[in-house]
Amino acid sequence: MAGGVGSRFWPMSTAERPKQFIDVLGVGKTLLQLTVERFETICAPENVWVVTNKNYVDIVREQLPDMPVSNILCEPCRRNTAPCIAYVSWRIKSKDPKANIVVTPSDHIVTNTVEFRRVVSGCLKFTGESDAIVTLGMKPTRPETGYGYIQADLSTSTLRNKEIFRVDSFREKPDLDTAKAYISKNNYFWNAGIFIWNVSTIVNAFRVYQPTMAKIFESLMDIYNTDKEQEEIDRLFPECESISVDYAIMEKAEEIFVCPADFGWSDLGTWGSLHEQTKQGLNGNSCIGQDINLFETHNCIIHTTQEKKVVIQGLDGYIVAENDDTLLICKLSEEQRIKQFSGQDK
Repeated sequence: MAGGVGSRFWPMSTAERPKQFIDVLGVGKTLLQLTVERFETICAPENVWVVTNKNYVDIVREQLPDMPVSNILCEPCRRNTAPCIAYVSWRIKSKDPKANIVVTPSDHIVTNTVEFRRVVSGCLKFTGESDAIVTLGMKPTRPETGYGYIQADLSTSTLRNKEIFRVDSFREKPDLDTAKAYISKNNYFWNAGIFIWNVSTIVNAFRVYQPTMAKIFESLMDIYNTDKEQEEIDRLFPECESISVDYAIMEKAEEIFVCPADFGWSDLGTWGSLHEQTKQGLNGNSCIGQDINLFETHNCIIHTTQEKKVVIQGLDGYIVAENDDTLLICKLSEEQRIKQFSGQDK
């Protein structure tokens, strides 16, 4: 899923080039490219699909030049994750009615790719042998209020996979006290928005819980992979309700399971989360750039990949980031006001 328009990493990311299309980590690859790369041993290249907004199709082609053009699906408008997932599910079903599917956002990071591949491969085997829907639950490391949570029944694992358990409930993003209560227990996990299922399972779930949406994509079965597909999607996709897959399917379906995992995941929703996920020096600074020199500076995130030399003195708890002709210097504690400072909220 690569249709998001998030610009939380301004000035690097903008509405014209959201964070999934930029090199947030300073490793020479964008988050989208890193996402595709981590599936290399799981999924054949010709079986990787990207669903994106019509405004970003050219960027996807540029960043994934080896991907078949027909595997880049174009949403004419934003309708949240349920219509996105429904579209690609029926599209894949038209090609392979027995396909096993992993759905993942394109703007997250995973630091332990080996463990990620092990977990996902095990879940794919499980969904290939059952009608289960599996979501990955990240083991929480702090009382995070920016994530939804999954409450698992850890009393008994499934017979086919000892790492997979039934979901008791999905919980909305909590306040701080509630988040602290969650992580004091061992059966609450962050909802990473990564789903694994067989194509027949998810299509049937849409038919049961979102019949109106299902009829739209079912009606196009004879049109997928023809010259008329985009025209019909442009016409019918806007009729879909704007709803997340969590509300549309996950909170209603019965055969829902969670696989608790720990592979260094982050949704990189803030500069603060990037600071936490990247390597920090003795003074708590994370530096992404070629020649960054810090003096009497602590607990900062510096992202200056376009500068030849950067010298900073006397900052504590700041974001320093540049892109093209724009420089941001902002307290980490005030980053929620970046849009206000920059005029991005207009």
